Amino acid sequence: MSLTPEQTAEIAAARAETRPTLRATSPGMEAQLYVAHQVLDHGIVRVVDYMGDDAAITQAARVSYGRGTKAVQNDEGLIRYLMRHWHSSPFEMCEVKLHVKLPVFVARQWIRHRTANVNEYSARYSILDREFYIPAPEQLAAQSKVNNQGRGAALEGAEAARVLDILRDDAMRSYDHYEAMLSQEGQQGLARELARMNLPANIYTQWYWKVDLHNLFHFLRLRADPHAQYEIRTYADVIATLVRDWVPIAYAAFADYRMGAVTISAKGVDLLKRRLAGADVTQENSGMSKGEWREFADIWGDGA
Repeated sequence: MSLTPEQTAEIAAARAETRPTLRATSPGMEAQLYVAHQVLDHGIVRVVDYMGDDAAITQAARVSYGRGTKAVQNDEGLIRYLMRHWHSSPFEMCEVKLHVKLPVFVARQWIRHRTANVNEYSARYSILDREFYIPAPEQLAAQSKVNNQGRGAALEGAEAARVLDILRDDAMRSYDHYEAMLSQEGQQGLARELARMNLPANIYTQWYWKVDLHNLFHFLRLRADPHAQYEIRTYADVIATLVRDWVPIAYAAFADYRMGAVTISAKGVDLLKRRLAGADVTQENSGMSKGEWREFADIWGDGA
């Protein structure tokens, strides 16, 4: 991870400074504040600020004063109820602000989650660093033959080496040209806002990303899923550990009712009832398409 000595010193100074506060704090998140977690080859995720904890969720649901007199067990039951019945607004009372360093192509996928506040490093005003995401050899894979937006078998041997050489050479060559086009001593050069268009999508950018817990859970449900693209999933996995430390009760409910759960259609529920009653249910008599039946079979297990 490429933190400069100045950045490391800034993080250490921020963690060394303490401030008295009357607001609710999360011990788990306090321990994570400002810590830079490495992602991919040059990426980072770190918590810059946060608001709220598990108690803030239940306080909002009850619209109570202070923490009230409810026991932790009651708070856990309420949070699980809210998650189970898709009550979203109490979770929106908690927010987190993250500093993220990530490849541009990951950022463009990430930004599709529009229910957040973003401020990105500007290549119009500043010069981007010579840092590119180069996949580890085991992450180089061919196009999937069954999924138009997925990966297939891993590339091996000479083919993997050839692809890595192309990625490195193209990245370095484009950055050389980027530097050459910028204003140099004694030369006018090209404006930064124009020179940046020659840079590849694997160059690193940075942003501050502020989001409430409800929308963060939605991000994690999609991006920490095993089917998500590996590069964004590595970021989601790190963020998931931060959220688990921040709001452990809410995260446990999320893991149970969202990450570890499945969605079954009304037709699927009827088929499950028929199977449990001993009926012979097949794709032909299910009324499901082949795709629906495959997904239903994965839920039911062997024999479907």
